[in-house]
Amino acid sequence: MQLHDAEHSIEAILFASGEPVELQKICEVMDSDEKTVKNLIERIRERYLYQSSPFDIVMLGDAYQMCTLPQYAEIIRRALTLRKTTALSQASLEVLAVIAYNQPVTRAFVEQVRGVDCGGIVKSLVDKDLIEEAGRLPIPGKPISYKPTANFLRCFGLENLEQLPELPHLAPETPDDEEAEQQLDGQIDFFE
Repeated sequence: MQLHDAEHSIEAILFASGEPVELQKICEVMDSDEKTVKNLIERIRERYLYQSSPFDIVMLGDAYQMCTLPQYAEIIRRALTLRKTTALSQASLEVLAVIAYNQPVTRAFVEQVRGVDCGGIVKSLVDKDLIEEAGRLPIPGKPISYKPTANFLRCFGLENLEQLPELPHLAPETPDDEEAEQQLDGQIDFFE
């Protein structure tokens, strides 16, 4: 297969899929190795950039997806009469963060971290395709564990979960902190 035809074949696969396609699947269909397919995808992306195309190909974990550039989102939304997506609530973002940073986890784990029932939020995040079932744990009751989806990566502009921002680490209290706290306790007892 000629280079030009190979690029067009990959474009056709990604366009027709409408969803992320695993690199391994593309290699299998193209009867080619990963390095060659990655190079072909990079050539397509360079061509899009050179031609000022409204398209790009993004990597989502170990998969690729054809998409439009962000600056065309509003016009596409209007053309397709899509309703605007609603922002996630603070509680939904918290649940999503617990799952993303600790995945795969059960709903019980999320509830233990947050201290409140999260059943409705977990269901909502599954419905929004931000998390998915990652299997069942081999313990009594066989609870479902959850992990982020490729759609989660796409929505947050990540290639993989390693790109999540680092969590701030709380420094342990030092003896000076405890002493200052005890002094303050004596000074503000009248507020209680």
